[in-house]
Amino acid sequence: MQKYLYLIITLLSLTSCYTYQVKKQPDPATDNKQESRKAPELANNTSTQLPNAAAQPPAPINIQEKLAPNKNVKIDVDGKSYKIIVDRWESDSLVAHAVYNPKKVLKFHKNQINSEKIAEKRFSQPIADIITVTVYAGIGVLIWALVH
Repeated sequence: MQKYLYLIITLLSLTSCYTYQVKKQPDPATDNKQESRKAPELANNTSTQLPNAAAQPPAPINIQEKLAPNKNVKIDVDGKSYKIIVDRWESDSLVAHAVYNPKKVLKFHKNQINSEKIAEKRFSQPIADIITVTVYAGIGVLIWALVH
């Protein structure tokens, strides 16, 4: 029992409430559906909506705006994942350093970075709730074990 308690405490101390999450881009197809709900007279004419939905390319993602200085992100470069903190942009090259090794300077050209897999470090409320409930349950079990 005591061995498992130590294992649980160790795992909880290594767990972080922060995760890397990819921002979802607005979908132009859903934007067209919302516009059609606003204008019911256009909703009946499907011939005008279908070409518009097909003709609109996805909005271009500006990598330089997504990767602003001092942001903690996870990027995918040529199939390899990097957790970095952005330092600056030098024309078309990103200068950053590794999260766990600030002395290691990394440089990537903006064409090497997969813009669809840029994940920002964010606070995750569900993970925080799970950790909180587990800690409270552990305290309850500990108090119950001490009383009996």
